Amino acid sequence: MKEPVVQGSSAVKSDEVFTYKEYKTWPDDQRWELIEGRPYSMSPAPTPKHQRFLGVLNSQLENFFSGKPCRPYLAPVDVILVVELEDQEDSRTVVQPDAFVVCDPSKLVDEGIIGAPDFVIEILSASTAMKDQGEKRILYEKFGVKEYWVVNPLTYEVLRYFFREGKFGLAVPADLRNPVEVSLFPDLFLSVKPEDL
Repeated sequence: MKEPVVQGSSAVKSDEVFTYKEYKTWPDDQRWELIEGRPYSMSPAPTPKHQRFLGVLNSQLENFFSGKPCRPYLAPVDVILVVELEDQEDSRTVVQPDAFVVCDPSKLVDEGIIGAPDFVIEILSASTAMKDQGEKRILYEKFGVKEYWVVNPLTYEVLRYFFREGKFGLAVPADLRNPVEVSLFPDLFLSVKPEDL
Protein backbone atom coordinates (compact mmCIF):
# COMPACT_ATOMS: atom_id res chain seq x y z
CA MET A 1 0.00 0.00 0.00
CA LYS A 2 1.15 3.54 -0.69
CA GLU A 3 1.60 5.99 2.18
CA PRO A 4 -1.50 8.19 1.70
CA VAL A 5 -2.39 8.40 5.37
CA VAL A 6 -1.20 10.40 8.34
CA GLN A 7 -1.62 9.26 11.93
CA GLY A 8 -4.67 9.69 14.11
CA SER A 9 -7.88 11.25 12.89
CA SER A 10 -6.44 12.51 9.63
CA ALA A 11 -7.44 10.76 6.46
CA VAL A 12 -6.01 10.41 3.02
CA LYS A 13 -3.76 13.14 1.68
CA SER A 14 -4.58 12.36 -1.94
CA ASP A 15 -7.87 11.85 -3.76
CA GLU A 16 -7.30 8.11 -3.97
CA VAL A 17 -10.27 5.95 -2.90
CA PHE A 18 -9.98 2.34 -1.73
CA THR A 19 -12.36 -0.62 -1.45
CA TYR A 20 -12.68 -3.53 0.94
CA LYS A 21 -10.98 -5.74 -1.66
CA GLU A 22 -7.85 -3.56 -1.50
CA TYR A 23 -8.14 -3.12 2.27
CA LYS A 24 -7.83 -6.90 2.73
CA THR A 25 -4.37 -6.86 1.10
CA TRP A 26 -2.88 -4.38 3.58
CA PRO A 27 -0.39 -5.61 6.23
CA ASP A 28 -1.92 -7.57 9.10
CA ASP A 29 0.24 -5.81 11.68
CA GLN A 30 -1.40 -2.45 10.93
CA ARG A 31 -4.96 -1.43 11.83
CA TRP A 32 -6.97 0.71 9.44
CA GLU A 33 -10.53 1.84 8.87
CA LEU A 34 -12.05 2.91 5.57
CA ILE A 35 -14.69 5.64 5.57
CA GLU A 36 -16.15 6.39 2.15
CA GLY A 37 -12.96 4.96 0.64
CA ARG A 38 -10.58 7.10 2.72
CA PRO A 39 -8.17 5.14 4.94
CA TYR A 40 -7.69 6.11 8.56
CA SER A 41 -4.81 4.80 10.63
CA MET A 42 -5.80 3.25 13.95
CA SER A 43 -2.41 4.15 15.45
CA PRO A 44 -1.24 4.82 18.06
CA ALA A 45 -2.64 2.00 20.19
CA PRO A 46 -5.28 2.92 22.78
CA THR A 47 -4.15 3.93 26.27
CA PRO A 48 -4.44 1.53 29.22
CA LYS A 49 -7.30 3.64 30.65
CA HIS A 50 -9.16 3.45 27.32
CA GLN A 51 -8.78 -0.34 27.28
CA ARG A 52 -9.72 -0.74 30.93
CA PHE A 53 -12.83 1.39 30.37
CA LEU A 54 -13.70 -0.77 27.37
CA GLY A 55 -13.14 -3.96 29.36
CA VAL A 56 -15.50 -2.87 32.15
CA LEU A 57 -18.26 -2.00 29.66
CA ASN A 58 -17.72 -5.19 27.68
CA SER A 59 -17.97 -7.33 30.81
CA GLN A 60 -21.40 -5.86 31.49
CA LEU A 61 -22.47 -6.43 27.88
CA GLU A 62 -21.28 -10.06 27.97
CA ASN A 63 -23.16 -10.71 31.22
CA PHE A 64 -26.38 -9.14 29.96
CA PHE A 65 -26.40 -10.92 26.59
CA SER A 66 -25.39 -14.35 27.89
CA GLY A 67 -28.01 -16.81 26.62
CA LYS A 68 -29.68 -14.16 24.45
CA PRO A 69 -29.71 -14.00 20.63
CA CYS A 70 -27.86 -10.66 20.41
CA ARG A 71 -24.06 -10.83 20.67
CA PRO A 72 -21.52 -8.22 21.85
CA TYR A 73 -18.14 -7.80 20.10
CA LEU A 74 -14.92 -5.87 20.71
CA ALA A 75 -12.44 -4.32 18.28
CA PRO A 76 -10.69 -5.34 16.23
CA VAL A 77 -13.54 -6.88 14.22
CA ASP A 78 -14.23 -5.57 10.73
CA VAL A 79 -17.71 -4.12 10.25
CA ILE A 80 -18.25 -3.88 6.50
CA LEU A 81 -20.94 -1.38 5.59
CA VAL A 82 -22.38 -2.04 2.16
CA VAL A 83 -24.72 0.32 0.32
CA GLU A 84 -27.68 -1.08 -1.59
CA LEU A 85 -26.75 -3.14 -4.69
CA GLU A 86 -23.06 -2.98 -3.76
CA ASP A 87 -20.95 -6.12 -3.53
CA GLN A 88 -19.05 -6.70 -0.28
CA GLU A 89 -15.71 -6.53 -2.11
CA ASP A 90 -16.62 -3.13 -3.54
CA SER A 91 -17.61 -1.61 -0.21
CA ARG A 92 -15.73 1.58 0.57
CA THR A 93 -16.50 1.53 4.29
CA VAL A 94 -14.94 -0.79 6.89
CA VAL A 95 -14.86 0.25 10.55
CA GLN A 96 -13.79 -1.33 13.83
CA PRO A 97 -16.00 0.06 16.62
CA ASP A 98 -14.62 -0.26 20.14
CA ALA A 99 -17.66 -2.29 21.24
CA PHE A 100 -20.88 -3.19 19.49
CA VAL A 101 -23.89 -5.49 19.58
CA VAL A 102 -25.35 -7.42 16.64
CA CYS A 103 -28.78 -9.04 16.87
CA ASP A 104 -29.13 -10.39 13.31
CA PRO A 105 -27.04 -13.60 12.96
CA SER A 106 -27.17 -13.35 9.16
CA LYS A 107 -24.76 -10.38 9.41
CA LEU A 108 -22.00 -12.63 10.80
CA VAL A 109 -19.51 -13.86 8.20
CA ASP A 110 -15.99 -15.25 8.37
CA GLU A 111 -14.51 -11.83 7.55
CA GLY A 112 -16.48 -9.98 10.25
CA ILE A 113 -19.88 -8.31 10.22
CA ILE A 114 -21.75 -7.27 7.07
CA GLY A 115 -24.11 -4.41 7.84
CA ALA A 116 -24.77 -2.04 10.70
CA PRO A 117 -24.61 -3.24 14.31
CA ASP A 118 -27.63 -2.45 16.45
CA PHE A 119 -25.66 -0.71 19.21
CA VAL A 120 -22.20 0.88 18.98
CA ILE A 121 -19.87 2.31 21.63
CA GLU A 122 -16.83 4.37 20.68
CA ILE A 123 -14.45 5.40 23.48
CA LEU A 124 -12.68 8.65 22.71
CA SER A 125 -8.92 8.91 22.51
CA ALA A 126 -6.78 11.83 21.44
CA SER A 127 -6.19 10.28 18.03
CA THR A 128 -9.80 9.33 17.25
CA ALA A 129 -11.98 11.95 18.97
CA MET A 130 -12.69 14.04 15.87
CA LYS A 131 -13.46 10.99 13.74
CA ASP A 132 -15.71 9.36 16.36
CA GLN A 133 -17.77 12.52 16.85
CA GLY A 134 -17.79 13.55 13.20
CA GLU A 135 -17.32 11.08 10.37
CA LYS A 136 -18.34 8.01 12.35
CA ARG A 137 -21.46 9.61 13.80
CA ILE A 138 -22.57 10.55 10.28
CA LEU A 139 -21.67 7.10 9.00
CA TYR A 140 -23.55 5.24 11.74
CA GLU A 141 -26.58 7.43 11.11
CA LYS A 142 -26.42 6.77 7.36
CA PHE A 143 -26.35 3.00 7.85
CA GLY A 144 -29.03 2.95 10.56
CA VAL A 145 -27.21 2.08 13.79
CA LYS A 146 -30.09 2.18 16.30
CA GLU A 147 -28.12 3.56 19.25
CA TYR A 148 -24.64 5.12 19.29
CA TRP A 149 -22.65 6.08 22.38
CA VAL A 150 -19.55 8.28 22.41
CA VAL A 151 -17.75 7.85 25.73
CA ASN A 152 -15.15 10.18 27.23
CA PRO A 153 -13.01 8.02 29.57
CA LEU A 154 -11.51 11.07 31.28
CA THR A 155 -14.82 12.63 32.37
CA TYR A 156 -17.08 9.51 32.35
CA GLU A 157 -19.46 11.48 30.12
CA VAL A 158 -21.37 9.62 27.44
CA LEU A 159 -23.19 11.25 24.54
CA ARG A 160 -26.04 9.00 23.40
CA TYR A 161 -27.54 9.18 19.91
CA PHE A 162 -30.83 7.46 19.16
CA PHE A 163 -31.90 6.60 15.59
CA ARG A 164 -35.49 7.71 15.09
CA GLU A 165 -37.36 8.59 11.90
CA GLY A 166 -34.29 7.97 9.74
CA LYS A 167 -31.77 10.05 11.68
CA PHE A 168 -30.01 10.64 14.97
CA GLY A 169 -31.53 13.26 17.22
CA LEU A 170 -29.50 15.59 19.39
CA ALA A 171 -27.01 13.91 21.71
CA VAL A 172 -28.38 13.03 25.14
CA PRO A 173 -25.60 13.31 27.77
CA ALA A 174 -25.22 11.10 30.82
CA ASP A 175 -22.57 10.28 33.43
CA LEU A 176 -21.34 6.69 33.49
CA ARG A 177 -20.43 6.89 37.17
CA ASN A 178 -24.16 6.22 37.58
CA PRO A 179 -26.03 3.44 35.75
CA VAL A 180 -27.06 4.60 32.26
CA GLU A 181 -29.84 2.79 30.42
CA VAL A 182 -29.32 1.46 26.91
CA SER A 183 -32.73 2.35 25.52
CA LEU A 184 -32.51 -0.31 22.80
CA PHE A 185 -32.35 -3.15 25.33
CA PRO A 186 -34.75 -2.93 28.30
CA ASP A 187 -33.08 -3.64 31.63
CA LEU A 188 -29.54 -3.04 30.30
CA PHE A 189 -27.70 -0.41 32.32
CA LEU A 190 -24.00 0.35 31.90
CA SER A 191 -21.72 2.10 34.37
CA VAL A 192 -18.04 2.53 35.14
CA LYS A 193 -16.87 3.35 38.63
CA PRO A 194 -13.48 5.05 39.14
CA GLU A 195 -12.38 2.20 41.41
CA ASP A 196 -12.95 -0.26 38.50
CA LEU A 197 -10.20 1.38 36.44
